Amino acid sequence: MRRRIRIWAGSATGTRRWAFTAAAVTGLVCSALTANTAPSSAAPTADAAVIPPLPVTRLTGEANSGEGVARLHQQVREGTLLEHHGSRPVCPTCHAEVVTQDAKGDTPLRSPAPAGYGPAELQAAYGLPAASRGSGTIAIIDAGVYPTLEKDLAVYRKTFGLPACTIASGCLSLMNYDGGKRPAPQTGDQGRLMEEGAALETALDLDMASAACPSCRLLEISVPWQDAQDDNDVSTADFAQAVNTAVKAGASAVSISYGFSADVQNTHGFRRTALDHKGVAITASTGDGGFNSGVHQLWPSALPSVISVGGVSLPAAGEKASAWYAAGSGCEQAFPAAKGQPSSVAAACKGHRAASDISADADPATGVAVYDTYAPLSDQPNNWVVAGGTSASAPYVAGLFTRVGHLSAVDGPASLYRAPKTAFTDVTSGNNEVYHQCASYPGISSALCNAGPGWDGPTGLGVPHGLGAF
Repeated sequence: MRRRIRIWAGSATGTRRWAFTAAAVTGLVCSALTANTAPSSAAPTADAAVIPPLPVTRLTGEANSGEGVARLHQQVREGTLLEHHGSRPVCPTCHAEVVTQDAKGDTPLRSPAPAGYGPAELQAAYGLPAASRGSGTIAIIDAGVYPTLEKDLAVYRKTFGLPACTIASGCLSLMNYDGGKRPAPQTGDQGRLMEEGAALETALDLDMASAACPSCRLLEISVPWQDAQDDNDVSTADFAQAVNTAVKAGASAVSISYGFSADVQNTHGFRRTALDHKGVAITASTGDGGFNSGVHQLWPSALPSVISVGGVSLPAAGEKASAWYAAGSGCEQAFPAAKGQPSSVAAACKGHRAASDISADADPATGVAVYDTYAPLSDQPNNWVVAGGTSASAPYVAGLFTRVGHLSAVDGPASLYRAPKTAFTDVTSGNNEVYHQCASYPGISSALCNAGPGWDGPTGLGVPHGLGAF
């Protein structure tokens, strides 16, 4: 029997506690994240591409906040969306943040058209070529069952002019973590609550993978719904088994947007070796709890064989990208340096694994458009929402690895550290000390908390600049 536990979201930081009851019927209740930190005065050393706005025809209608979609989209581009809205996690162990209708409530900011960034805007932000010719498979591992997945993905892709990706065509595959067919959706209140929240996480993951590589195939692998709430060794074993299932199914890249407390079980044995596959890019979110105090990073982003993906704030108007204040970073003292990580980077953690390796947009204030309608408990479909968190950055980076297809060179993050500096836009402003400060931990390098020239904890080597890093 699985044990039900109360956990702290972003367990490495101990910032928000979740407790769930079967009586909950309208969504996940948690504290809204509205804080932000001022970026440092350091000037960026490279510019990202100019980000064009969405076509006006896609910005029609009014959100449940009473604001027009076009105005909300402009706030995303300015990085000001959270001045009058909040954000909250969508499930305890995943790293997705959904923007809320108001600053203090929990109701998602819902709109009839996409207000967040779309694929073309992200493509421009990272200087990517227009054509996508990758044909590999991006595996997404998520908790629970999401019956409207194919339909919702079709709406996202059609809205943004991406090619259809269906089960019938062979582009989209759905699988259980043990390699079998997916189970039926939950019927009890607790299970439906978790699957409703996790569906938004899954939608975010698949939408970002689609945005990064429109021509790639998608494989969605479901672990049990309890893994969306339980921070324990059962959950990490499920994810490890799911990774092996993905690799056996021929995945080019595997993305995990969940994080668990590192312990002796998941830093050794099966739970470690299952996430070490040369020739397969395995990406994982670093979490949304900021600097982790320098002792343990969230599993699986802590593993030396995993590409740990941090997060940035990515405004389109007037400012350069900066470190997102909640992007996870830190050290994992259970390991030496990550694969290919130079001593100059590992030195920030006294020779141990330092995170992150690379980053992409994760700030809900500059969030991405996500489409999700699965609402088995609340009966309130989200439709279009704006989402962020390092759950947005990890699948996007996995998609870029698959889009290029140079997987034979992939051995954990090693190929990233071998890439030329011109393959990244260096992010040199901002910090993630909202919960823990580097100065509070003697011997900890300030680079683990503060973006600056070259590698740093919140943003890694930077954000992609073209496809040269992959």
